[in-house]
Amino acid sequence: MELWKADPEFMERMEHFAFTEVPGEPGQQLDDETRHLAILAALLGCQGLDEFRLALHRALDGGLSPVAVKEVVYQAVDYLGIGRVRPFLYAVNEVLTARGVALPLAGQATTTMDDRLEKGAQAQVDIFGDGMREAWKAGHINRWLAANCFGDYYTRTGLTLAQREMITFCFLAAQGGCEPQLTAHAGGNMNLGNDAAFLIRVVSQCLPYIGYPRSLNAIACVNKAAEAGG
Repeated sequence: MELWKADPEFMERMEHFAFTEVPGEPGQQLDDETRHLAILAALLGCQGLDEFRLALHRALDGGLSPVAVKEVVYQAVDYLGIGRVRPFLYAVNEVLTARGVALPLAGQATTTMDDRLEKGAQAQVDIFGDGMREAWKAGHINRWLAANCFGDYYTRTGLTLAQREMITFCFLAAQGGCEPQLTAHAGGNMNLGNDAAFLIRVVSQCLPYIGYPRSLNAIACVNKAAEAGG
């Protein structure tokens, strides 16, 4: 049964909060592209597949490009694992195909299998500083992190580096239990110009989708990163 018929009181309050009160809150607003990116990333993080489908239609109707949508899903694999992301990739393909978008989309890769480690390590430096230049040498997981996470995904076109750090922040905030990484990536965001006030706006716009506990934890991580100097 359609929710507005089965649960009218709930739907009245939920939709007012999520679609009117939160987006319109003075001082907590985001531009449409950023808001859609953040919400899609947060729904991936919290595994809200049904809500993701609804949000995806709103995002596409609102002008978010299919390329940007795909890049959010691809990058999520590094923070959520393919075991949690594959259903979302299927959902995106189904929605895009139904809308008449031809797949595959134009390629966005800028690295090869030969230079992905080098360019991934440079992306880490660009985000976190020169102390990351040799971090990949600390073990095979660190090498994978540089080559795969950063070299395979962060170097892609379709999203800016600052947008990629923002959606990573949303993946981590929404899944919970990743507070050390969330604090580190809050700092990475700040290094790229996504300051504490911006990140709190991002959390605010994602709150209806991830709930209060994880939102409050995320804000605490933002404040911790800001106190440490970004």
